[in-house]
Amino acid sequence: MDEGIDYASSGVDIDLEGAAVSSLIGALSGSVRKPGSEGAPVELPGGFGGLLEFGDRWLALATDGVGSKLQIANQLGQLQGVGHDCVAMNVNDLLCVGAEPIAFVDYIATPKPSPDEHAALGASLAEACSLARVTLAGGETATLPGIVKELDLSGTALGWMPKDAAITGEDIGSNDVMIGVPASGIHSNGYSLVRAVLERTGADLTGPAPFDTEHSNRAIRRWTSGDITLGEVLLNPTRIYVDPVQDLIEALDESGDGSRSDIRGIAHITGGGLSNLLRLHPSRGYHIDSPLPVLPEFHWIQEMGGVDDREMHRTFNMGTGMILIVSNDSADTILHWLKEQDAGVSIIGRTNDSGIVTHVNQNIRFEHY
Repeated sequence: MDEGIDYASSGVDIDLEGAAVSSLIGALSGSVRKPGSEGAPVELPGGFGGLLEFGDRWLALATDGVGSKLQIANQLGQLQGVGHDCVAMNVNDLLCVGAEPIAFVDYIATPKPSPDEHAALGASLAEACSLARVTLAGGETATLPGIVKELDLSGTALGWMPKDAAITGEDIGSNDVMIGVPASGIHSNGYSLVRAVLERTGADLTGPAPFDTEHSNRAIRRWTSGDITLGEVLLNPTRIYVDPVQDLIEALDESGDGSRSDIRGIAHITGGGLSNLLRLHPSRGYHIDSPLPVLPEFHWIQEMGGVDDREMHRTFNMGTGMILIVSNDSADTILHWLKEQDAGVSIIGRTNDSGIVTHVNQNIRFEHY
């Protein structure tokens, strides 16, 4: 237990992954759609979603999967929340560009079809699409015994917005306000590291959580009675942020005074943790001086795995699932509106011109995504 674990040693090297994605993007050809035509790409810094021209509006697309969280769900035979995770990871990215999610399609790969598993996934996807207010427009199931060893799930979400209404981050100033919105748990990133900690500790997923879950201000999805189990905490579904973020955007649009522009940028805190903020603007920096409370499972993972502070904040959301960057003048109004939907929302810091992410904990610092 002396040597600490990090994400790379557990199988996921974020820097190598970033280099691989850059290589992929560099090898892609340009769009065959001419600028101004339907389906032509709209340049979007940050990459939380792809934008396309479509007459007097823009369409937005996002695609993602559940990742190795599914291995824990498969191990426990509890798939009730993974459809929720898949929808959430996609629609939350659409919100980051100011798009309203409207439709979702899924892709299921399995070594062997199981009616029971597919029924559980279908119920979870349907529930999540209802919460996200999107149409489940279709999907695909592939049986691939020679390729996949256990069930995998991914999906794609479609959204829209009025033309030229994207929230890109390009207007972030040097003294804007950062508002943190709480997470429901680990969400759907960092589970290779979680599983490494489980392997190291031999922790019982079906036994009571080895930390005090009463101090976390969120609901845990239960499938047992009695004490909340470790498995229930680790599989708690990813929060869908359509409520309150989309509702906030709509309220600002309905004001009729261009208030949407008071939201300068939105970051979904997924893989990469707080370094996701650096995707919003090429030169702005971010200092977090009043972070939201860290959920107890993160403290347990860090202690049991010997994971350092920076690695934790680069791998996990640490209790902050989404961050809104808003203008200084509108911060109080937006904060008050959000707090009426979620009392846990709080101002966590401000932007600056440093070009890096810093934190009240001086061990946490990110110079690149």
